[in-house]
Amino acid sequence: MPRPVTTVSGPGRRAVLSAALSTAGAALVASCTSNGSGGTGQITQTSPTVGPDPGTSAGSTSPGAAATGPATTGSTAVRSSLATAGTTPATASAPSTLRLGFFPNLTHAVALAGLRQGHFARALGSSVTIRQLSFTAGPAELGALLGGSVDIAFIGPSPTITGFRQSGGTALRVIAGACSGGAALVVAKDIRGVADLRGRKVGSPQLGNTQDVALRYYLRGHGLRTTAAGGGDVAVVPAANALLLQSFRQGAIAGAWVPEPYLSELVAAGGHVLVDEASLWPGGRFVTTNVVVSSAFLAASPGVVAAFLRGEVDTVAWMAANPGAAKAAANSALGALAGGRPLPTAVLDQAWPRLTFTVDPLARTLAADAAHAASVLPAPAVDLAGLYHLGPLDAVLAGLHRPAVRGL
Repeated sequence: MPRPVTTVSGPGRRAVLSAALSTAGAALVASCTSNGSGGTGQITQTSPTVGPDPGTSAGSTSPGAAATGPATTGSTAVRSSLATAGTTPATASAPSTLRLGFFPNLTHAVALAGLRQGHFARALGSSVTIRQLSFTAGPAELGALLGGSVDIAFIGPSPTITGFRQSGGTALRVIAGACSGGAALVVAKDIRGVADLRGRKVGSPQLGNTQDVALRYYLRGHGLRTTAAGGGDVAVVPAANALLLQSFRQGAIAGAWVPEPYLSELVAAGGHVLVDEASLWPGGRFVTTNVVVSSAFLAASPGVVAAFLRGEVDTVAWMAANPGAAKAAANSALGALAGGRPLPTAVLDQAWPRLTFTVDPLARTLAADAAHAASVLPAPAVDLAGLYHLGPLDAVLAGLHRPAVRGL
């Protein structure tokens, strides 16, 4: 029997984050039970899981051997817990549960495909059960992680920075990247340039989320003012991605800065890409999705964290070698989520080439994101030193004779 999936609905080293992000994040930490567009949602048990396709050998658990030890910044303890750089699945002295957060977005396809194909389950072993939790926006997922109900999360850079700032640099660590690209400003056909957005409404997934910051920063760079309350030259309207799509179809908004697959769905609804975010970054590479872990879970279960990272490395390698199967697995996983649906082939085919899946966290682009947020939503400074904990990932990569990744 497939395991149930838990669904949550609703939404330099020195950088400055917005008061609006801080306020929103603090409210999320206090409560994860209120409903509303762009807010957090009631946690409910639903079925079926994002489990393996029929005929595959993967599931939520798989056999493995024990691995425990203290958390370290380097790789010594990680190497011992992974045996030969992760070839032995991690098991604890007693059965344990890993609560994994992610979005039903293609920018989280590493999570979707890795769960669907069983890469995480095989790496973790039979003593670790994966409890899947789906969210629709980063601040909501951040609230769950800071509140102690998520252990590891696929999440965007803006909520990552917010959580680090709110906790004084203690609550979470970035342990890997997951995705670059796959975000854009899509607008109605009558919008031919950014100046045409003056006096119009433009959507973002949630106040202070990664795409919200990107939108406000881009508009500011073109002389268009925004406010957290929806005022200014362009009224930014935060709402859940599905609601933004509906609003666009109804003509209530002129466009939205959104991630895939909503980007391609807006295009299919008659929009066109005004700004592909990849065009704004050197080499077109920028972090869209990180993998973060709660510091408490990292300290208590370093072997589980290391094994999870081996599962992610295996997933990304499999996706690169099997792009067609990876695309199909991620789409199938979207349909298996509670309330989910697989994407139309035309939308999926348009969205997939915009995405690059990588375990490199692209740390310098996260620092730039923080600076961008500072310019549109000012707040007290935060030192990002210590945000990255890449020793376990580098140990896995070293065992595979691959180069280490860089933090800040």
